[in-house]
Amino acid sequence: MLTPIWWMAGTSVASWLALAAFAEADMARAMWFGMVGPLMVAVGSWLLTARTHRRNPEAVTSVMMAAFAAKLVFVGVYLAVMIWGLSITPVPFVASFAGYLVMMYVIEALYLRRLFAGGSRTRPE
Repeated sequence: MLTPIWWMAGTSVASWLALAAFAEADMARAMWFGMVGPLMVAVGSWLLTARTHRRNPEAVTSVMMAAFAAKLVFVGVYLAVMIWGLSITPVPFVASFAGYLVMMYVIEALYLRRLFAGGSRTRPE
């Protein structure tokens, strides 16, 4: 269950470090916050889905639908807080946010395919 989280976090932080090495501090900060939101969403979604699949596989679809609705609300609030509340530089933040959101969904989709195919190596908690 933790392997996908390590991949999500590892690829996110490693790619941010690579990008931040060539960016000004303000831009690196904006890209950091653009990475953190999608990472939190993906990790939370993965933990909820994997736990539900392990306990009650029939409930996965309804849990994923409810999680999607929660993600929409979270993302809206997160974007508003970051752009207007913290005055993050919008262009690098939005570009980073969009890129990391896509990357997290790709990683999550690959692991979901594996989970649903019965190839998951998740351990009980």
